[in-house]
Amino acid sequence: MTLADGVWQQIFSFDNYGELLALVRNSLIAGAALGLVGGLAGVFVIMRDLPFAVHGISELSFAGASAALLLGVNVVAGSIAGSLIAAGAIGVLGVRARERNSAIGILMPFGLGLGVLFLALYKGRAANKFGLLTGQIVAVDTPQMTWLLGTAAVVLVALALMWRPLSFASADPDVAEARGVPVRSLSFAFMLVLGLAVALSVQAVGALLVLSLVVTPAAAAARVTASPVLLPLLSVVFAVIAIEGGILLALGSSIPISPYVTTVSFGIYGVCRLAGARRTRRWGVGRAAPRPV
Repeated sequence: MTLADGVWQQIFSFDNYGELLALVRNSLIAGAALGLVGGLAGVFVIMRDLPFAVHGISELSFAGASAALLLGVNVVAGSIAGSLIAAGAIGVLGVRARERNSAIGILMPFGLGLGVLFLALYKGRAANKFGLLTGQIVAVDTPQMTWLLGTAAVVLVALALMWRPLSFASADPDVAEARGVPVRSLSFAFMLVLGLAVALSVQAVGALLVLSLVVTPAAAAARVTASPVLLPLLSVVFAVIAIEGGILLALGSSIPISPYVTTVSFGIYGVCRLAGARRTRRWGVGRAAPRPV
């Protein structure tokens, strides 16, 4: 076997694939839930220009998960706690974009440093440490499944309740506020919901690459449509394809799931970007061209 064959076997291995597929039923269900949550939350992340906030929240989520791992408690719960603390801090400290970005820039290195400290103190398996950074959804057990689906349900209900006013406040906050929409309260509430969505996505792709589930699918959808109905629908479809495709590709390999999810997600974005550019050239800039991201 050549070196190239050995590398290829590590990246893509379909030996005993049918038997392995039966073992990841929980992971596929959890992946569908994560794709739904990430796709819907990502629509508002794009509308409100919050990709940097997603990355900042993921660092505190990583710190919370690392602390839970060190203390021997539920890692998903620790990740959620870290995300909510970060989201709340960003929501309180950063009303304006400049203030928000400054707050995120302060929280990110702090969260990453705490996470590294907790992992350095943890004496358990190295795979558990690595999984917090690169994802580990292929090995979802029943307790994790309960936490993931329960939190996903909370996020979906919250988004359903605030969807219309949040859409209005995101598209034109000044007019929305003038018409009595509680813009500031909605902004803070969405940051908390975003914190939960990020904590869930960290379980799939790790803290370093969470943008591939919460930002990239919505950004891809925004390249091909500006419809308020099609945009969230396509965003969810793209996110589900990315996570489920990543799980299925990573199943037989020795590589973490995150490279597969991010590659599929980026491939979808690349195709949508080309399609959007072609549509713009064909119809002109001013004719319902999707919003560039």
